[in-house]
Amino acid sequence: MIVLKGKNVTVHDGDLKRREAANKSYLMSLTNDNLLFNYRVEAGRFHGREIPKDAHGGWETPVCQIRGHFLGHWLSAAALHYHQSGDLELKVKADLIVSELAECQKDNGGQWVGPIPEKYLHWIAEGKNIWAPQYNLHKLFMGLIDMYSYTGNQQALDIADNFADWFVKWSGKFTREQFDDILDVETGGMLEVWADLLEITGHDKYKFLLDRYYRQRLFQPLLEGKDPLTNMHANTTIPEVLGCARAYEVTGDNRWLDIVKAYWNCAVTERGTLATGGNTSGEVWMPKMKIKARLGDKNQEHCTVYNMIRLADFLFQQTKDPAYGQYIEYNLYNGIMAQAYYQSYHVAGTGKNHPWTGLLTYFLPMKAGLYKEWSSETNSFFCCHGTMVQANATLNRGIYYQDQDQIYVSQYFNSELETTIGSDRVRIKQSQDIMSGSLLDSSSIAGQQRLSEITSIHENTPDFKKYDFTIQLDQKKTFTLGLRIPEWIMKDASIYLNGELIGKTNDSSAFYKLTREWSDGDKVSITFPIGIRFIQLPDDLNTGAFRYGPDVLAGITEHERILYIEGDDPTTELEQENEREWGSWRYFFKTTNQDPAIQFNRIRDIGYDPYQVYFTVKKINK
Repeated sequence: MIVLKGKNVTVHDGDLKRREAANKSYLMSLTNDNLLFNYRVEAGRFHGREIPKDAHGGWETPVCQIRGHFLGHWLSAAALHYHQSGDLELKVKADLIVSELAECQKDNGGQWVGPIPEKYLHWIAEGKNIWAPQYNLHKLFMGLIDMYSYTGNQQALDIADNFADWFVKWSGKFTREQFDDILDVETGGMLEVWADLLEITGHDKYKFLLDRYYRQRLFQPLLEGKDPLTNMHANTTIPEVLGCARAYEVTGDNRWLDIVKAYWNCAVTERGTLATGGNTSGEVWMPKMKIKARLGDKNQEHCTVYNMIRLADFLFQQTKDPAYGQYIEYNLYNGIMAQAYYQSYHVAGTGKNHPWTGLLTYFLPMKAGLYKEWSSETNSFFCCHGTMVQANATLNRGIYYQDQDQIYVSQYFNSELETTIGSDRVRIKQSQDIMSGSLLDSSSIAGQQRLSEITSIHENTPDFKKYDFTIQLDQKKTFTLGLRIPEWIMKDASIYLNGELIGKTNDSSAFYKLTREWSDGDKVSITFPIGIRFIQLPDDLNTGAFRYGPDVLAGITEHERILYIEGDDPTTELEQENEREWGSWRYFFKTTNQDPAIQFNRIRDIGYDPYQVYFTVKKINK
């Protein structure tokens, strides 16, 4: 099975398109001089006497030991955008950066091209405290490889291949025990880039580097069913296991796959997750099924969300288990979309003084009364800045997958797929019918009101989501269309073919499959009953969060609130309000019996307000 991406998938969803456009605009706004500054300084190619006033700040300042890491993310994101859209302006900008990196490599002696000095890696071997130089350098490798893979830039591959020679010589100096000590200092995704370069070049040196970077001290306990992750820095280990996933794809050696499965079991299955889908607190894995004491100010680091989505994507391709698609959906809505490129609902009469937009929040706090802290565009550049630009360059990935004559729909967004089955072209257009009349010739805009029964049928927000799939073919074709059934549905999903009900299911453990000879214009529709669920903490069943479909709801409050309810079902305490604006449904909720009432929004719609996700519920005794 493969994930369909690039020009095969076009996103039409309005919010995803907005995020893609904002991401591309942000990439273009950063000057090549500033992106390359630390590389030029290290190569002796900067001749100024002071730091330029507009130079990047935060983790990119020339006094920061991790300086220069963002450029690799930038190159990767630019390459991914180009692969999808063919944006030549972005590609030319990226090509110019690669050409300057080649000059830096020449001036550094033909191998080294990092934005930090080589001695940083020697210091690791000497036990000197230094901040993750291999994590830093992995980003550049990643960006160069993506520039080659997605834009065809041969110079980028040459730079990476020459740079790898430095690592062959350096890593070969140490005994296994000595290098294991070195691997205990965060290496990022170095294992993954060696696997990438092995597949691309076939050079034996990358087999050597794969062996060198095999982290026995982490992998062996995982294979033995132990827990080496509790309280361990999460985004140190996730990229290492992504390296195992890539090594399996390239070599076919099952030991790599066994490590990935053991990691997922330890990190997710046995550990549990927040209602959002994330798990971390203070950048470390929480204890297994113990979350309550870790609801704090530094939950759900954005980097871990992005990298765990990548791991789930790999495992889905290996197993076809829709549980991985469900994991991705929760983390996409309540992580990627909740922590970057925020844009507020424009609600009249609020008189808010804060901005209507936000770029990126490092963490998603779960402690009541806290709020998202938004980064600046040029003076932050912490690690999540990098995964932000990559995540929002890949929003068309993970929606569709293909395994020969089987097409799987994993995520539900307005989008269009074009692929081939055998030698025949197949196009599938996915669109959400929001049942406001907008897709049925009524209330399409405020000034256009065509009469339609749909506006009176759905007087209030429909209690189900509906998606339509239109098949476009040059000639009839037999294939299988698989639809993921979300676990959050309130009752059976209903599936229609050309307007006729053909099945119902609530089985989220398997795809609903339609295998038939399809004709041009065939239409499949699916409805997902939606409602509010109360997601309890595994270690305190009286405390939980509210989820509306895949969206976590958060209460707007400066102080922690306890919910006092009369019955046994906390979800009866929430009701929808302010639900309609012109031709669109909106998603605002409030409590019905609290004094004062608490307003709830989807967590991805919250910008600067203090909020509370987890509520302790107490029953009123009458």
